[in-house]
Amino acid sequence: MRHCYITKMENLSNGNPQPTNSFETIAIRAQAERSQYGEHSVPVYLTSSFVFDDAEDMRASFAEEKEKNLYSRYSNPNTNEFIDKVAKMEGAESGYAFATGMAAVYSTFAALLNSGDHILSCQSVFGATHALFTKYLPKWNIETTYFKAEDAGNVENLIKPNTRVLYLETPTNPAIEVLDLEFFGKIAKKHHLIFIVDNCFATPYLQQPIKFGADLVVHSATKLIDGQGRVLGGVTVGRADLIKEIYAFSRLTGPSLAPFNAWVLSKSLETLAVRVEKHCENALKVAEFLENHPNVEFVKYPFLKSHPNYEIARKQMKLGGNIVAFEVKGGIQGGRNFLDKIKMCSLSANLGDTRTIVTHPASTTHSKLSDEERKEVGISAGLVRCSVGLENVQDIIADLKQALDI
Repeated sequence: MRHCYITKMENLSNGNPQPTNSFETIAIRAQAERSQYGEHSVPVYLTSSFVFDDAEDMRASFAEEKEKNLYSRYSNPNTNEFIDKVAKMEGAESGYAFATGMAAVYSTFAALLNSGDHILSCQSVFGATHALFTKYLPKWNIETTYFKAEDAGNVENLIKPNTRVLYLETPTNPAIEVLDLEFFGKIAKKHHLIFIVDNCFATPYLQQPIKFGADLVVHSATKLIDGQGRVLGGVTVGRADLIKEIYAFSRLTGPSLAPFNAWVLSKSLETLAVRVEKHCENALKVAEFLENHPNVEFVKYPFLKSHPNYEIARKQMKLGGNIVAFEVKGGIQGGRNFLDKIKMCSLSANLGDTRTIVTHPASTTHSKLSDEERKEVGISAGLVRCSVGLENVQDIIADLKQALDI
């Protein structure tokens, strides 16, 4: 069974292999093996299936006695390469790629949980994940208990005999809370829980949760991994034994990543480090500007010293990421007025794009939730999520300023 595909590291010096652990070099040089045509850039393998040499080759391949691509719902050279890059970046043993980030989240839980199991999760999670936990998993008798970031010290009291998974986002979406990965990693190990971390906002460049005890790491590759708002994708990487179960479930249910999207995402990883560095530089300047604006109640950004978990962020993140959350005065109407006055920045549900994007969750992405449900996931009435892009930072600030000024 092929569930993590080790690609060929290109020769780095005069034909002699030179192993490296450098993030940037792995992102660029970890590639699928070249074909007989000697291409420098890996081609797109737009094929639904693959051929076999003879009956024995086909039998052995389907019996999983050899590593071979069978069908693109199971594996494909492009998805193999993408998985391998992310696994190497995260320090993971194995992985599987999905059509979307939510396909990765759902399939990971569906593969590993049984009826009667219990999830312990941080309160501030992505809206679709919240809906999965509260509306759909209960159909299969799987319950979820939330804890607040500020109550992390009491989290062990929420563990039940049937608790199987400890789940975190950090930084969280959209409240930008930061949770201590090392602390939760120790709790998960002590209680024999599967520790799953959504690392979408940080990317493997800024944070590697496996170093702090995570068993699995999930990404919506649609966001910063793509970075240009082009394709959808998701990936889960981590312990090989757990990925084996996720692979088996996904092979049957079909949420696999398309080869073209995998090709785009793998090429995107080549520039992830340089893009994210600039995103973070811009985001910190935007956060500092917002912190001093009279019409902003508060700002949440991991590398602002005012963030309640600033020291934790500095411990586990290389930089603060590209997402800034801030509270506009005036509640829901204040947030709507802010969106209406925006001129340059995009109004979109996406994030992690080259273009700066602003969203008011209470009136858009989370508008179907009740006030109490929004409060549960850390969304206040005037909260704005700003995905800071790669434009000139003074242009970004100027647009935010004119939208905030009365």
